[in-house]
Amino acid sequence: MTNNSRYIDNRIETPQEFASVFSHFYFAENKSIHAIHKTLFPSFHTLLIFSFHTGVLLRTKQNHQIALEKCLLLGPIKQAFDYSLPPNSDLFVVNFKDDAFYRFFGAINIDKNTQLPTGKPIFNQCFIDMWHKLKQMNDVNARIDFILDYCRPFLDKRSLIADQLLSVKDELKEPIKTVAHLRKVSERTVQAQHKKQFAYTAKENNRYQRFLKAIKIIQNISFNNCAIDWFDVISDCGYYDQSHLIHDFKYYLCLTPSQYLQFHQDICNPLG
Repeated sequence: MTNNSRYIDNRIETPQEFASVFSHFYFAENKSIHAIHKTLFPSFHTLLIFSFHTGVLLRTKQNHQIALEKCLLLGPIKQAFDYSLPPNSDLFVVNFKDDAFYRFFGAINIDKNTQLPTGKPIFNQCFIDMWHKLKQMNDVNARIDFILDYCRPFLDKRSLIADQLLSVKDELKEPIKTVAHLRKVSERTVQAQHKKQFAYTAKENNRYQRFLKAIKIIQNISFNNCAIDWFDVISDCGYYDQSHLIHDFKYYLCLTPSQYLQFHQDICNPLG
């Protein structure tokens, strides 16, 4: 949690009852006289973002921008993007986990390459109604309780195929083939269901998990003040070569591995 009286932000963990639905909730409030600039890193979560008071500006690395005045549905988040909180802004974010958004609202038509919509934000009436009620609440815990109570009656039971995919995705590199064999259906059928229920493919998820493993290794080595052998990182994470590793870092973060390492050291080890 950050709290310097002028800028407040906090990540709040999800109650156990909803552990399979939300990864966490996030809020931020800027009471300073200057804009606060932040970067949101990829998570493969679908976000429901509420902005109160002064609008928040969201910007992709391709320089597409949206001024968020009320609420916005966004995701799954596959690349980093920047956002700015102007003075007197108040941001509240709901992070849907895995297939949770599908279980609430069913399949939605989000372009596979969309990181920020280029058209108008999605102003579904139920989201607008939620925005009006949330705006009246000054306490973030009250907002979270409202979201949980609102969602509880509408949450569908997870489908069997989604449950099977989730149970094997962290253990196997070929969850599609495994689940297809279990269900005695074609791999194409399972691939379509994976895309439908999670809004991303198994291949995209495997790539992202490989990237996260590289990030974790780099962070651990940096924390221990050891020199990094990039070829060990490449080998341990299953990259073909150095250019393959660099390509993923530029795709997800718009940084090279070396730039990310320097950024991490500057932010997390400022005393050197």
